[in-house]
Amino acid sequence: MATLRRRKGGDPQPSQSNEEGEEKDVDHKVLKTKLNAKKKKKGCFHCINGCCWFIGVICSMWWFLLFLYKAMPSSIPQYVTEAITGPISDPPGVKLKKEGLIAKHPVVFVPGIVTGGLELWEGHECAEDLFRKRLWGGNFGQIYKRPLCWMEHMSLDNETGLDPPGIRVRRVPGLVAADYFAPGYFVWAVMIANLARIGYEDKNMYMASYDWRLSYQNTEIRDKTLSAMKSNIELMVATNDGNKAVIIPHSMGVLFFLHFMKWVEAPGPMGGGGGPDWCSKHIKAVMNIGGPFLGVPKAVSQLFSAEGKDVALARSVAPGLMDSELFGMQTLRYVMKMTRTWDSAMSMIPKGGDTIWGGLNWAPEEDYTCNTKKQTNNDNTHGAEYRGVEKIDSPLNHANYGRIISFGKDIAETYLSSNEKIDFKDKVKGGKVDLSNASHSDVWTEYQEMGLEGIEAVSDHKTYTASSLLDLFHYVAPKMMKRGDAHFSHGIADDLDDPKYNHYKHWSNPLESRLPNAPEMEIFSLYGVGLPTERSYVYKSSHSAECNIPFQIDTSADGGTKYSCLQDGVYTVDGDATVPVLSSGFMCAKGWRGKTRFNPSGIKTYNREYDHAPPANILDGRGTQSGDHVDMMGNFALIEDIIRVAAGATGKDLGGDRVYSDIFKWSEKINLEL
Repeated sequence: MATLRRRKGGDPQPSQSNEEGEEKDVDHKVLKTKLNAKKKKKGCFHCINGCCWFIGVICSMWWFLLFLYKAMPSSIPQYVTEAITGPISDPPGVKLKKEGLIAKHPVVFVPGIVTGGLELWEGHECAEDLFRKRLWGGNFGQIYKRPLCWMEHMSLDNETGLDPPGIRVRRVPGLVAADYFAPGYFVWAVMIANLARIGYEDKNMYMASYDWRLSYQNTEIRDKTLSAMKSNIELMVATNDGNKAVIIPHSMGVLFFLHFMKWVEAPGPMGGGGGPDWCSKHIKAVMNIGGPFLGVPKAVSQLFSAEGKDVALARSVAPGLMDSELFGMQTLRYVMKMTRTWDSAMSMIPKGGDTIWGGLNWAPEEDYTCNTKKQTNNDNTHGAEYRGVEKIDSPLNHANYGRIISFGKDIAETYLSSNEKIDFKDKVKGGKVDLSNASHSDVWTEYQEMGLEGIEAVSDHKTYTASSLLDLFHYVAPKMMKRGDAHFSHGIADDLDDPKYNHYKHWSNPLESRLPNAPEMEIFSLYGVGLPTERSYVYKSSHSAECNIPFQIDTSADGGTKYSCLQDGVYTVDGDATVPVLSSGFMCAKGWRGKTRFNPSGIKTYNREYDHAPPANILDGRGTQSGDHVDMMGNFALIEDIIRVAAGATGKDLGGDRVYSDIFKWSEKINLEL
């Protein structure tokens, strides 16, 4: 029993030992937790300290380098740049100022389509905070913030071509309207800066901005834009010792100013009432930059399927993206709906029909080869000898450019007679497309009025030349063309003495109007060459969804080699990547050259081409020898020509024509009565 009691008495000892062990374990865990927390806290502070030190070092280095940059002589950054790129030539303004040139003739800039800023003056509830803020130009932030609201306000009324109810979008006035298209992307800024070098300022420089969405006559009806231009030119001439103005239109601004020259001399109320000698009294020269005098095929693809080569290529790389709910909208359908309300776009449909642009089996540029050896960088000197062409007698080098739209590569390439085409004009359009799908109910386009039978009739016609394109647009977009027919014409005048050509719808077509009676005035056509430029298209029908745009450029159509003029469904020809040489150069090369029925007073005309050379390196920006449609606004040779004329030089002083392309050869192939 004693033994048992001793054992029982000894029983608590293990229990006490376990309790002590558990207490030690708890203490150990607590201590370990505290140590881990300290380590974690120390590591966290170490990370924060490290990040702060890193940011501090970067900022200190940045401020130190900025201090050195501000403190060092201005010649040092130039020295570093020259060490990388080679000697930098003086900008044209600096160069010509050293030659003693000073401002003489007032200059007027006429911007083209899409390059001029537009701002909101009245809008719907979704845009109530945007009063006098830019909807077009600047950073385009509203496209991403409120895309449907933005498109609603950028669209015009589909019936009148004017403001929709409750919306007023107006041009931005002044030089800032088109100096930069977007931050860092210049349009007129480089030219303005160089003119300022020889003494120009806002008293003798004027930006004739306008709402480029409107038809040209509607800019006067709604905004009195043409009257404002007339008054400003008269004022600048009067306040600059009577020196006549030098007008510098760019892109569609060229057509806008053609319209102005007819308007200003025409009697009221249709015209400005300036009299038949107004241009002779007030204009020294018109220096047209990248002028689409005879239209552009690019306008055809934009109006027909809301795409060009770049958009079509994006479609092929990412199928469905451009038709998807990007930014909350069906992108291309909304683009088509919006742009088809812009009447100005119809002014750039090709003019002159098959006589100018070619027919089923011929075109002026039919011998053009696309394997031209291009200049490699800005170090090359301008000159025709640097644009050698290796002629290869191969079918790949021949394209039926006259077929501006062909449904299928085989149709684009094979010989066709007019009897092989199916007439679509008398085809009865099918029933309206079912819009029961809610996601598509608000994306109306005129294609929804056609039905499948009408769509098939268009593709069954096989191919369209410049003459039949107008019939095509009347069929697929009758509302758009009803407005267009009231403001524009695309033919060739039989008899310019016919009173019907006194109507403003003919004034922007150089083939249906006369130049002013101003024999001392000069007209220049300044344009880029050496870049592949869209000329005709291979299309395909797309019936994947009834609410989609039913026609697309067929990017699978390819010439087979890098030398082919057919790439990704687009036939290209020489030009500035937007306007073909034929459109930019023909009027000054032949249509207006000497005394013709389109130029009865014999105004002197000049073709000045700027052969494209890409930037030598990344520090060269967009280049100083670019022939691109917009980038050439920074071309030093172009700016120098303009400054010299503004300072008093003539076309003869510049050396007359400077041509690298085959424009004179192609012009001779065009059988136009002069």
